[in-house]
Amino acid sequence: MGWFILRRLLVACVLCLPLTALAGGTILVYGDSLSAAYGLAQEAGWAKLLEVRLKQKGKNYTVINASISGETTSGGAARIAATLRAHKPDIVILALGANDGLRGLPPEQMRANLAKMACASKQAGSRVLLAGMRLPPNYGEPYTRQFAEVYVGVAREYQTALAPFLLEGVADRRELFQADNLHPVAAAQTIILDTVWKALAPMLK
Repeated sequence: MGWFILRRLLVACVLCLPLTALAGGTILVYGDSLSAAYGLAQEAGWAKLLEVRLKQKGKNYTVINASISGETTSGGAARIAATLRAHKPDIVILALGANDGLRGLPPEQMRANLAKMACASKQAGSRVLLAGMRLPPNYGEPYTRQFAEVYVGVAREYQTALAPFLLEGVADRRELFQADNLHPVAAAQTIILDTVWKALAPMLK
């Protein structure tokens, strides 16, 4: 077979590949203000830094950040189906629940919403990484314990990957928060990314 014909066949094969194969996988970050880079330039947020790290590691993924500041698990559950249809992610990083906790919403309600999102994601063919949250002790031991246990329970039941605490290494350092004492500063974003990366790396192709 001549080189010209072989080259034509190779080009034809490439053109027949689906766009997802050419573009690589898609990672959907589905969270609240902690993932939406609240108060920061978007380039400084951990989700954008994730995209940079993936390229540095030679991983061909596109990162879609569908996080919304102020989002609760109820809001996330309401829009998960449409978001999955729009982006068809290979991996979903589910990082919701902080606002449920701050509002003192029932852990059972949060669990049902997280379960709905995890289930919908898996049914859509996505693998799921659940990024957990913890609450400060002033919310009371019973509530903070039940809140943290929700993530462990959902991850176990739906067999998702789990990063137990998104703000690990950040939450106890006041200098890593903005003036509102709720949202991490730019210097904290790499620490958050490292926490996510530990759970995410084994999921990557």
